[in-house]
Amino acid sequence: MHPPEILDLPRLPRDAEGPVFAEPWQAQAFALTVKLHEVGAFTWTEWAQALSSELAGDPSDDGARYYQHWVAALESLVGDHGMARADELHARKQDWLAAYQSTPHGQPVKL
Repeated sequence: MHPPEILDLPRLPRDAEGPVFAEPWQAQAFALTVKLHEVGAFTWTEWAQALSSELAGDPSDDGARYYQHWVAALESLVGDHGMARADELHARKQDWLAAYQSTPHGQPVKL
């Protein structure tokens, strides 16, 4: 079960049953955020403030970039709480990009 505050997040893509995801990485980012909150990595208020700040910086977003903002907010909190440094996050993204670019079409990307 998601925190009840999930229902109050602005511009969260959803259908009648709740949040929806266009890509698997979006569901993973969502689940990671909820799990980090559940284990006490940050409060839900901190999360809502971080996401709101990211969304406010892109008022023209019609929801298409919502999860990009979601990941940026999560990365910000991870850095603010000392869970990973910015250079570590950047290196991991580069590793994933290289793995993605070298993976044949239709195959799962492995890091």
